[in-house]
Amino acid sequence: MIQLSTGDMLREARSSGTEMGKVVAEVMDRGGLVTDEIVIGLIREKLQGDKKGGFIFDGFPRTLPQADALAELLEEQGETLAAVIEMQVDDETLVKRIVNRAAEAVAAGKEARADDNEESVRFRLTEYYKKTAPLIGYYWAKGLSTAVDGLNDIETVSADIAKVLDA
Repeated sequence: MIQLSTGDMLREARSSGTEMGKVVAEVMDRGGLVTDEIVIGLIREKLQGDKKGGFIFDGFPRTLPQADALAELLEEQGETLAAVIEMQVDDETLVKRIVNRAAEAVAAGKEARADDNEESVRFRLTEYYKKTAPLIGYYWAKGLSTAVDGLNDIETVSADIAKVLDA
């Protein structure tokens, strides 16, 4: 399977120095969500490639319009969405993990992501509850969503995800 991470795609666009990259950088630096049009365009590009083994979308869709656009893109290509995995982690643990990720990067002599700070994380959580949380019900209604406890150890989370993908 090919992993398509919108975060990776956006960071790549951001570092490109293009006009679109500058727009992406500004939005990401304040912890906001990039417009649906930009994200869908990036996904459309990636779906043109080799589809052997399928795709895992990481961080996409994040809004109902993106979910509808994904359904249209997949239909155009004769594909269907097999499953949606909701990683469940409480807000405080998530904030601690991301802030710690930044501290670990700095301790290792690497640059921390600009949005790996408590203020940006809390802003992203607010955006999540407004724009992304409605997708849980959207995909549950379609019988596609499965929740995985993201607080478990890595091996258990990986095994739980594998069960969903193998079903």
